[in-house]
Amino acid sequence: MSKRIDFVKSLKDISEADLKARIGEDELRLKKLEFAHAISPLENPMSIRSLRKELARLKTELRKRELA
Repeated sequence: MSKRIDFVKSLKDISEADLKARIGEDELRLKKLEFAHAISPLENPMSIRSLRKELARLKTELRKRELA
């Protein structure tokens, strides 16, 4: 739980442009992971889930800033 809290707190210091860049990188990484998992099973398939959640947190932070 504290890992998630640290991640969210670290997002406060990131600029909006860096946030968008990181979202783009993570989306690309997620696609690559899903493709690799479709070809042959990953050693740790939970990494896909954690990356999806991290991506959702990034998008939530970006949306919060757009509304503010």
